[in-house]
Amino acid sequence: MLEVTRKLVELLDLSPIGDDHFQGESEDLGFPHVFGGQVLGQALMAASRTVEDRLCHSLHAYFLRPGNHSMPIDYEVQRVRDGGTFSVRRVIARQDGKEILTGSMSFQVTEPGLDHQLEMPEAPEPESLRSEQDWGKMIAEKLPEKLRDVMTKDRPIEIRPVNPMNPFKPEKRPPHRQNWFRAAGPLPDDPVLHRCLLTYASDFTFLGTSLNPHGRTFMSKGMQVASLDHAIWFHRDFRMDDWLLYDKDSPSASGARGFNRGNFFTRDGVLVASTTQEALIRERLG
Repeated sequence: MLEVTRKLVELLDLSPIGDDHFQGESEDLGFPHVFGGQVLGQALMAASRTVEDRLCHSLHAYFLRPGNHSMPIDYEVQRVRDGGTFSVRRVIARQDGKEILTGSMSFQVTEPGLDHQLEMPEAPEPESLRSEQDWGKMIAEKLPEKLRDVMTKDRPIEIRPVNPMNPFKPEKRPPHRQNWFRAAGPLPDDPVLHRCLLTYASDFTFLGTSLNPHGRTFMSKGMQVASLDHAIWFHRDFRMDDWLLYDKDSPSASGARGFNRGNFFTRDGVLVASTTQEALIRERLG
């Protein structure tokens, strides 16, 4: 396992502090606040630690306050229900005694059933694309120093965008984006870890989909952007150390909010997870 990947796995490996409470460290990715995907992934790990022989099939969470990446996060898990085949957990993430995220996760035993899926959309092979890190190096001299380090350093999740946009000269595009995702280096066989890593990664490049039709990016002057909520449904087994296509669209933006949807496919076309997110996309004029 590569060092950067090992550090991410350790970030998701929470410390139990008693009575279904867990504590996780925070990482600084160069954003003003804690990366939302980190809080989501850690919240799912906390809930998973209280369930046996059942894997998460859905997650619904609200971001309540921005997190401070210089402080640890406390996760309280509430055991809402344990049925014959399903278990439900509620998770509250806190910093300095204040809630920053609340979410619910549902877990199910493995069982057979009816099976169908959407077809995988067309996309170029990941080997034919540059990584976000490569693109960052190409524009490094134009980036602020702190952001330059973030955009060019080694990452635990490799992202290869299809048809990337110049953040300094964004043009209006249809509300659709595609990226290939893969963990950097081999991972253990733990399916809980793979679900938590996908949850972590699913927040990357997501809310920007709703900015496409307006020719804006998170770096555009006057833009205030933040994730408001996030939901994931896990359909089938997968590995985060194999390439996954993240296909996203944005059906609507209104009222300073952008709605985004996404599907994760294996490279051989199996739909493994779906996501939705509403984001704040407020433009401050003047």
